[in-house]
Amino acid sequence: MAELTLNDLNRLEEPLFVSQLGTVFEHSPWVAQAASTARPFTSLEELHRTMVEVVRLAPPDSQLKLIRAHPDLAGRAALAGELTDHSAREQAGAGLNSLSPEEYARFHNLNGCYLRKFDFPFVLAVKGHTKHSILASFEERLKNDAEAERARALDEIAKIARFRLEELLRG
Repeated sequence: MAELTLNDLNRLEEPLFVSQLGTVFEHSPWVAQAASTARPFTSLEELHRTMVEVVRLAPPDSQLKLIRAHPDLAGRAALAGELTDHSAREQAGAGLNSLSPEEYARFHNLNGCYLRKFDFPFVLAVKGHTKHSILASFEERLKNDAEAERARALDEIAKIARFRLEELLRG
């Protein structure tokens, strides 16, 4: 994708705006579509805050669909090469693309435990993490209740979106 500036985004017709930012929130272009009505944005912070607010004000079922749109960390989609470009880069940056068979098995087990307990995948903004810190976070968060984890997943999604916006809007 070509590098964009905030001014470029502000001038785009809604369909193009959505096509440029529709992947910031995993498989959820509805966030970009709703945020497009708040243009013009004067900063990346304002754009991010607006998109996060769209998610926060969305119905609980839409929030849950957004959480469930995220892939398991080092999961089947990663092994099959089916991650979005964003997710693939993020997971590779944390070293999840080069796990030993034992490490993959541990991630698989934790993904399963987490999904059974919360009925959505474990979401973590992995930038700046290592496989060890991710595993520690997995084990710590498995102790939480469902309400706390749902809120935490949305917070992590907001962090992921911020990183993705920074990547897209360097100008």
